[in-house]
Amino acid sequence: MPSEPVNHGEADEPPNSKVARLLDSYELGEALGDRLQQLWTAEGDCRMSLRDLADLFNERVLEAAMTDAGMRPIDGEVENLYRLLTDSEVSSGNRTEARRELEQNGIDTEELERDFVTYQAIRSYLQDYRGATYQQESDTDRAEDVIQTLQRLQSRTRLVAEKNISQLESAGELSVGESRVSVNLSVFCTDCNTQYDLRELIEAGSCECDRE
Repeated sequence: MPSEPVNHGEADEPPNSKVARLLDSYELGEALGDRLQQLWTAEGDCRMSLRDLADLFNERVLEAAMTDAGMRPIDGEVENLYRLLTDSEVSSGNRTEARRELEQNGIDTEELERDFVTYQAIRSYLQDYRGATYQQESDTDRAEDVIQTLQRLQSRTRLVAEKNISQLESAGELSVGESRVSVNLSVFCTDCNTQYDLRELIEAGSCECDRE
């Protein structure tokens, strides 16, 4: 069952929380905080992971920034722009184009992207600021820690590759059109002869061996 939010009395100083600060500065309201807690503590398929909640929160931050700038995003536009800004598989050209669109409408993209939160910030907000708990959080968070580490490594590798490709192009040693560097990690199980994307395998919790 979802736990009740912590009641911060006037004599108590609430824990520092980036999420709580952004809820206030972007005028997102406590309703979004309530929704994050409800989705994190829900049962079964209704529950969302901390990583998915971070994406949800960041999309609402982006939507608020766009609305405040006078933009009127249509259905799916916020989610697509967020993907272009954050997905490691998006080409540098498409990411630059997305940033340019926002900047032309008066949005400081550097400040905006600094305001995007990680799943750790969501966890801190839910646990420390609101006092929420979830029975299976330890196992879930451990898997998310691994996934986040892998994503950082993939992103770093992609950025290094893109930088070197650009340097080779500038030196006249390489000619390539609009390109996108993709870094994939996969696991092949020799027992069940199946191959998985590493992230998908971690989220699934097992290969075909345990499903037979």
